[in-house]
Amino acid sequence: MKRFMALAIAITFLFEPNITWAAPTVSAAQKEVDRLRTLAAEKYEAANEATIRIAALERDTQSLRQQESSVIADLVEANKVLGRIAVQSYQSSGFGKGLELLLSSDPTRYLADASLLDVVGTRYSTEIRKYMQAKQRVQSSQLVIADRLTLVKAEKTKLNREVVAAKNALNKATKILNSLKKEDRERLLKDESKRESKILRDSQKYAASFVGDNSRSSIALKYALNQIGDIYVWAAAGPTRWDCSGLTMRAYQEAGVALPHSSRIQIKYGKPIAFGSVKPGDLLFFGNPISHVSM
Repeated sequence: MKRFMALAIAITFLFEPNITWAAPTVSAAQKEVDRLRTLAAEKYEAANEATIRIAALERDTQSLRQQESSVIADLVEANKVLGRIAVQSYQSSGFGKGLELLLSSDPTRYLADASLLDVVGTRYSTEIRKYMQAKQRVQSSQLVIADRLTLVKAEKTKLNREVVAAKNALNKATKILNSLKKEDRERLLKDESKRESKILRDSQKYAASFVGDNSRSSIALKYALNQIGDIYVWAAAGPTRWDCSGLTMRAYQEAGVALPHSSRIQIKYGKPIAFGSVKPGDLLFFGNPISHVSM
């Protein structure tokens, strides 16, 4: 179940040359810190998405390599057959350098020679065709694998870029907090702690009261509620550390539903409903692009 929700209003700080920049107000700092944290979450979810694509590409590449091994085996066998043909033809009629050519590492270089084909005989044309087809399949396979490896490299570059951007956003948020006066910073952190403590108490209260049923959504929600108080860590998926999509993935896995570890991909599952129709266990998606999923 899904719903898009916009997050955060960006606060831009302008710098002009030769002008002393005053530390932001507590209110402005809180808004900017919230924006940067949202940005970090967005980048981390983009990294999750890239990680899934990398895994899929690597599985695809491994499968192609296995197929390539089989095709190479066919090519080697076809080459051996041509070698035997050359020996047999030489023993029966002799054809000078034709034996050397057919037994070379690349006999097809000479198979188009009409005089050599006459020596080998039309009865071997099927084997020659098999060799050439096997060689073409090997070449095609190598090109496809090279393409997949290029895609994997590009996705890994994107993954690293998104992670760096997320860390930079969090570091900038920390610098903003540190730029505040000590008493303002302590007050802001205290207010934030109070807010989070209230959320935790309310969540624990809801968890204790939730009964649910045997539906998949209830099973998933019960699992998620049992994790209240655990630590949030990007890319974590349990058992005591989670990010948002890691928790929803494991929760629905408990209910027999397979979801990927990415909010941006999870939103493509299920069906969209109006926010007014949500029920316990439904998934809510935040940001555009998606940066968070909740239950």
